[in-house]
Amino acid sequence: MSEAELHLLRQRMYQGTLQKARRGALRFALPIGYVHNAAGEVVHDPDAQVQHVVRLIFRKFDELGTLHALLRSLVQHDMQLGVRLREGPVKGSLVWRRPNRMTLQNMLKHPLYAGAYAYGRRQVDARRKPPGHPSTGRVTRPPQDYHVLLQEHVPASITWAQYERNLARLAANRARAETLGAVRHGPSLLAGFLVCGKCCCRMQVRYGGPRQVQSYTCNRVATTSGGDYGQYLPGEPIDACVSQWGLTALAPAALTLSLEATAHREQERRDLDWLWQQRLERAAYEAERAARHSRLLEPEHRLVARQLAKAWEATLTAQRHLQEEYERFGQAQPQSLSAAEREAIAQLASNIPALWHAATTTMAARKEIVRQIIQQVVVAGEGTSERLQVTIEWVGGETTAGLITRPMSRTEHLSYYPLLCERIRTLAQAGYSTTCITESLAQEGFHSPRQGTPFSRQAVHELMQRLGVHQPRRRGRPPLSKHEWWFSDLERVLGVANSTLHQWRKRGQLQVRWHDQSQRWVAWADEAELQRLQQRCAPPTGEVSRHRWLDAQPSQRTVSPHATTVSSQQRRYVMPQESHKPCLDDSIVVDTSITPSSG
Repeated sequence: MSEAELHLLRQRMYQGTLQKARRGALRFALPIGYVHNAAGEVVHDPDAQVQHVVRLIFRKFDELGTLHALLRSLVQHDMQLGVRLREGPVKGSLVWRRPNRMTLQNMLKHPLYAGAYAYGRRQVDARRKPPGHPSTGRVTRPPQDYHVLLQEHVPASITWAQYERNLARLAANRARAETLGAVRHGPSLLAGFLVCGKCCCRMQVRYGGPRQVQSYTCNRVATTSGGDYGQYLPGEPIDACVSQWGLTALAPAALTLSLEATAHREQERRDLDWLWQQRLERAAYEAERAARHSRLLEPEHRLVARQLAKAWEATLTAQRHLQEEYERFGQAQPQSLSAAEREAIAQLASNIPALWHAATTTMAARKEIVRQIIQQVVVAGEGTSERLQVTIEWVGGETTAGLITRPMSRTEHLSYYPLLCERIRTLAQAGYSTTCITESLAQEGFHSPRQGTPFSRQAVHELMQRLGVHQPRRRGRPPLSKHEWWFSDLERVLGVANSTLHQWRKRGQLQVRWHDQSQRWVAWADEAELQRLQQRCAPPTGEVSRHRWLDAQPSQRTVSPHATTVSSQQRRYVMPQESHKPCLDDSIVVDTSITPSSG
């Protein structure tokens, strides 16, 4: 037979298969929960427990939203899937197996559960088929590219709209740039649906610092043209703003949420209890069947009787263990809610902010709540200032716009920086001190670049220096009490630096107090205290003779022609504690162009 004839036969067979599929008469392996009856029609599995588990799987996925969460829930409640064997001597018998990720994914993606007969879900792509491998190159096609798709052709477990929502949810859970992504446990609330207002692209989440503080960045320009990042937004103020608006939107629906939560909890417990009842009924049937086999056997046939007795005992043991597990389940989760549980649900629903900020509420739960009511959040900054334009697009189609502020790294980027500078100049010309200017700025609502605290006295002082604003020098000093010293006077008397006095003050080695009128530190030292401080600053005994001896040994030192040795009169000794060691090394040389401090 020639190749042309073989090709023609294959084409005729393929067209015959396609025509049979278009009538919905082509038989193929059915998913879990469906079987072929005697007439060859596709019907639900006659086992009620199998049908209940299938409906429960779709209901839990609609509640949890992710495939992994669905798998964990089934494993937690020890649920098993009823599978009909497709081959072997016991073909068609029902066995119970543990669920796995791939089986659940195939169930959620199979259109047969929505009542649709489909042929051509996986087709061969010639570009992906290596030569010599006839079973390769298969790819999954979308529903619009199937060869045959007959809706409402078989009994359905879910609606077609729910089937499409499941496909969209699985696609959105994938970690792709164009998808929303699954809910994760990170601290960022708006991960996945925060959009840059400049380029209309989804912003990415970054974590940094010891506290793993989140931030949102727009890297469209950086990835496409190698430039800098477009927008860099701190996460905390945006998350706080959106969460506050979300709680405000949920406040009118408190009663509805309470009733829905109560009904959902009771329905979940009824479903689990019904599943346990079916498992107990199946275990009782298996035990009764083993007992019937053991009773119908002839007593003289002891070889078989012993084996049947062991099987009967095993089924009775399994039934007893299952009954004990059901009793423990009933004590932990009764079928109906108690009055205290209903009251607790009502109180939590009426006080949504307390439930939102509770320590038991995870970030994944908060993100899931936000995604139920918000479609996306668009953020656009006003240049390099702290002002951010935030637009929330709700699920119902409404929008809410607002303005928030973000922390900045530089004071010059503040939108009110010119007004701030003008106000500082005005207060300084009026004769106000730095402390008074700081208090006035705080009362008038001027905030630091961090947007959470007012300007500090040091920040105001640095800003005044940057602007060239000088306060008029005060004439004279306010009088002090007896034995009190200004730091500048005590510095000249002791011959030490001002920094040394402040080091003593921080260590508690100098008696000081804060002078409110002059905004300075004042030291207390009577004659005895002054003598103790002078002894503390004096060099140790023999230090002068030692330096005279060192100065008399020029051959032992390597001195630069442009440098001269520091003499003992030019040395300054600052004693950090009670030790009597000089703070300068003996071999130090200094340039002659540098004049040593007079101390």
